[in-house]
Amino acid sequence: MRALVIDDSRAMRRIVGTILTGFGYEVREAGDGRLALDVLEEGYVPDLCCIDWNMPVMDGLQFVMAVRANPAYRQVTLMMVTTESETGQIVKALAAGAHEYLIKPFTADALRDKLALLGLLPEEVSA
Repeated sequence: MRALVIDDSRAMRRIVGTILTGFGYEVREAGDGRLALDVLEEGYVPDLCCIDWNMPVMDGLQFVMAVRANPAYRQVTLMMVTTESETGQIVKALAAGAHEYLIKPFTADALRDKLALLGLLPEEVSA
């Protein structure tokens, strides 16, 4: 399985990427939504995108809307991984096309549980 971790924090990209790699994912990273779209346009179409909300150039919500506007990326699962915890923000992200929402800080177990809900956790990890 493939994942794209989109966050302007290099440390957060490493944390999420390391967890996902431990779950068996091949991971690529991008520092903002525009760079993430470039990765998709280059042909790397992941099973999962983990997206921060607050980033320069193109924020997470703008990225979700851009991905959902392109039928070529219909099968990509989008999960917000952000500090934005207000109910209104969560509703806005889900309405825009995000499948799940994980609030920072989080544990590897919380990320695993979200992936299991989405059906994106390899069976050997879910046991």
